[in-house]
Amino acid sequence: MLTSPLVLADVVAIALLVFGLFWRRDGRRELVVAFLTVNVGVLAVTAALSDGTVGAGLGLGLFGILSIIRLRSEELTQREVAYYFAALALGLLGGLTITSTLLGIALMTAILAAVAIGDHPRIAGRTVSQEMVLDQAWTDPAEATARVRTLTGIPTATATVVRVDLVNDTTLVVARYRPEDRPAVRDAPAEDTAPALADTSSLYLERSAR
Repeated sequence: MLTSPLVLADVVAIALLVFGLFWRRDGRRELVVAFLTVNVGVLAVTAALSDGTVGAGLGLGLFGILSIIRLRSEELTQREVAYYFAALALGLLGGLTITSTLLGIALMTAILAAVAIGDHPRIAGRTVSQEMVLDQAWTDPAEATARVRTLTGIPTATATVVRVDLVNDTTLVVARYRPEDRPAVRDAPAEDTAPALADTSSLYLERSAR
């Protein structure tokens, strides 16, 4: 089973998914091991079920169970969820006993193509989401968006109102913006700190002379 063409195809596919797409497109490095482990784990369990008396129905049930698992340590973005499901699907296709090897390889290729095209920067630009608590209860989403744009200095930022607290006069929003739209942070001029250093040195010398 380990030398099955679909198993070898899964190894190639998960390598392309993780290192060829996710890693190169500024993915979180700590998720690499998660995607690889999920893929190999699903592949091993599905292959064991396929060789036994249990049919592929339990393998599909396993996919359904794993697909609803929520990682409690940290939330995944929708982009990372897509890679997570792709790793699951590739492992499932590699472990199932499919009569047509070409069909299995074609399905794996379709999954990789969908991720590669859908996550391409020219089609889906990279966005950053951040939770913010505004110091006023904004019931109008347009006003909340205007407030977020004022605070962040990003004119293209958008805000989704999550919760409005009328008692404490606060609003919880999720702000989204493109990283390239953030204003550049300028370093403080060197001459601003020079006088302070000079004054400190003079004070130290004056005290040492006494």
